[in-house]
Amino acid sequence: MAFNHLPAGVHDALAPLSVMPVTHSVPMAKNLRPDRSPADSAPQPSPGALLDRLAAGPSRASRITHTEHLPPRAGRHAVWPDRIRAEVLAAVQASGIDHPWAHQARAAEHALDGESVVVATGTASGKSLAYLTPVLSALLDGSEAPNGRGATALYLAPTKALAADQCRAVKELSHPLGHSVRAAVHDGDTPFEEREWIRQYANYVLTNPDMLHRGILPSHARWSSFLKSLKYVVIDECHTYRGVFGSHVAQVLRRLRRLCARYGASPVFLLASATAAEPAVAARRLTGLPVVEVADDASPRGELVFALWEPPLTELHGEKGAPVRRTATAEAADLLTDLTVQGVRSVTFVRSRRGAELISVIARERLAEVDRSLVRRVAAYRGGYLPEERRALERALHSGELLGLAATNALELGVDVSGLDAVVIAGYPGTRASLWQQAGRAGRSGQGALAVMVARDDPLDTFLVHHPEALFDRPVESTVLDPDNPYVLAPHLCAAAEELPLTDEDLELFGPSTEELLPQLEAAKLLRRRTRAWHWTRRERAADLTDIRGEGGRPVQVVEDGTGRLLGTVDAGAAHTTVHEGAVHLHQGRTYLVRSLDLEDSVALVEQAAPAYTTVARDTTSISVLETDTEIPWGDGRLCYGSVEVTNQVVSFLRRRVITGEVLGETKLDLPPRTLRTRAVWWTVTEDQLDRARINPEILGGALHAAEHASIGMLPLFATCDRWDIGGVSVPLHPDTLLPTVFVYDGHPGGAGFAERAFHTAGDWLTATRQAISSCECEAGCPSCIQSPKCGNGNEPLHKRGAVRLLTVLLEGAPAKENAAEADGTDRTGGMAAEADQE
Repeated sequence: MAFNHLPAGVHDALAPLSVMPVTHSVPMAKNLRPDRSPADSAPQPSPGALLDRLAAGPSRASRITHTEHLPPRAGRHAVWPDRIRAEVLAAVQASGIDHPWAHQARAAEHALDGESVVVATGTASGKSLAYLTPVLSALLDGSEAPNGRGATALYLAPTKALAADQCRAVKELSHPLGHSVRAAVHDGDTPFEEREWIRQYANYVLTNPDMLHRGILPSHARWSSFLKSLKYVVIDECHTYRGVFGSHVAQVLRRLRRLCARYGASPVFLLASATAAEPAVAARRLTGLPVVEVADDASPRGELVFALWEPPLTELHGEKGAPVRRTATAEAADLLTDLTVQGVRSVTFVRSRRGAELISVIARERLAEVDRSLVRRVAAYRGGYLPEERRALERALHSGELLGLAATNALELGVDVSGLDAVVIAGYPGTRASLWQQAGRAGRSGQGALAVMVARDDPLDTFLVHHPEALFDRPVESTVLDPDNPYVLAPHLCAAAEELPLTDEDLELFGPSTEELLPQLEAAKLLRRRTRAWHWTRRERAADLTDIRGEGGRPVQVVEDGTGRLLGTVDAGAAHTTVHEGAVHLHQGRTYLVRSLDLEDSVALVEQAAPAYTTVARDTTSISVLETDTEIPWGDGRLCYGSVEVTNQVVSFLRRRVITGEVLGETKLDLPPRTLRTRAVWWTVTEDQLDRARINPEILGGALHAAEHASIGMLPLFATCDRWDIGGVSVPLHPDTLLPTVFVYDGHPGGAGFAERAFHTAGDWLTATRQAISSCECEAGCPSCIQSPKCGNGNEPLHKRGAVRLLTVLLEGAPAKENAAEADGTDRTGGMAAEADQE
């Protein structure tokens, strides 16, 4: 029997140490324009006093496991390069900024020299102004050109909200420049009547990689006047382009560079990120170009108080009698309520769309008991809303009408939410980069801010709140992406061939795998070679065949039964787990039950209801080894990395009580299986190792299963992923290895680089896994160590002590780092020597 744990993200692909003050990735004072005065302008207490208020009351103080104080820091000014137009400098001064920070001036200097540059400084450190000054100068120069359109610039954001917010900022800053700067957002929400004007006249176009991939590049002939004048390409929040999504974006940028060269342009790339390790390396891999790094943050920083908060145990008992800890959702809703009652402007970040809705609902219910006028001042913000709903919420947030917001990471990425005093993070967001990005959303004009991370009941969160050095003493993760992934590269070669026939000269641009893939695409009758070029052969558009976010096809429309009203959409890959028949669906604070899911027409019919429970899908998974790329001995066992095929099927769903998570029942489902070819790391153990670990056949399955769950939970500490990006399977006797085996795999076609990172950090990763299990105070296993909320086998069987003994014996055979580096191609720091420039 195989025991498995499937990531939420895999469904997208299955469809076709002492604590020291931190000096990295910390919140900074804003330096783009003066903050808007919030509606609630009353002075707020200091961050420490605010935390004391939240900790007041029975047992509240004991929930804080650690408090980190990041001291304020003075800023360092510089002088703008003299090549920036005087009109632009005057506009900057009119916005209230007399002098730039040193890193802003340095980044602008590189841009003016024609060098691609990445600005990797803290949140709200004025990165926008660093790239806007040279961009606006170029646009102003171009407006004086006697003929033609003049210089143009392209801005890419990972979310529509960020692009819309930046467009507002650009228009405010450039208002004194008149019609010389014509900024416009061009995305899926842009009315068609506006798109023609943007193509012909806009010189600063703000969009996202999706629209660039599907809309602009395939229609490059219509955008020729814009592309041939393209001077700068701005890539904001570049650290978000990781994994499969980042790999797709890297190829989209190569297609953009190819078409620009066709029209005689060679744009300079300006990248920005508040949280990136080795930013120049990551930027080079993303763009395919040499990139200069500016990472010395010269902006001032207000005080930040960062608390780690662990919800208390309840009197209830869950699966196998394990104690049930209060959910992070309920705890975060309490904190949001308390902050709102005190008039503190705050955002609560939640990992899931459902979680954002649920926290909003709970907070509103509790606010109604205190002051009904406060109910309308709390809302949820997430993807899947209709465009008009998103815009209304953004306006309410900017105006100060909203006092508290429960949001997904749609608001993590640089959106101007100036005036916030506190951030609550409901569960570790998956990476230290995201953690600091979210924490940095608070802080008024460099004033103090409070951040609270509320731990979920899972191995990683529990480990972190009791080992704060893992958060505060370590730098942010390296960005992992693989543009050479054949599942990523192949569709982009097709799209590029449709845009402009591929020639031998293009092979170097798209990477070393191109030469091998082209004959395969030709054999599949997707491309045809004529003379010296490859041509697209199909009638449909090649770009339409690829979803760069890996969302698995057409989104499922959520429609209210009876009225026919469209409530929103759900990603196709997530439909099996989120809008199956009987699922509880939350939208804008209202609760619905799914009556039916039509996969063929991509429609889920729902009806409004008020169940006292939420639903969680359960699934089964099997895995087979296709090819072993690398393997090294670990004592008698083996550590391997290679290609696998995963077959998954959602088979049922659980009904859980909202506040406690108590299981109320299970309902069977009849949904089709899905398959995924991806990359995995796996380890095997021998009979001798099992004997030394005192693992008999009766507990073997439980020991492997427990080790698998905990290792999935701990991997985000070592790879730029969260547990929803990866999955796992454990088998007492796997037919391909003929040994007890634990697999951990990437939840995306062709892999995302996470399993590869796990392979190269396996010693540290599995050591942390063993420590997380052994240090947990529970007797037989709980959600804080070895139980998983998404386990397809209902967390059966699990054996906590057996997992600790098994991992101990496995790690005794682990090669020394020096020997491991020689065996697997890594250097002595544990990184890949051959790919040091790629990570």
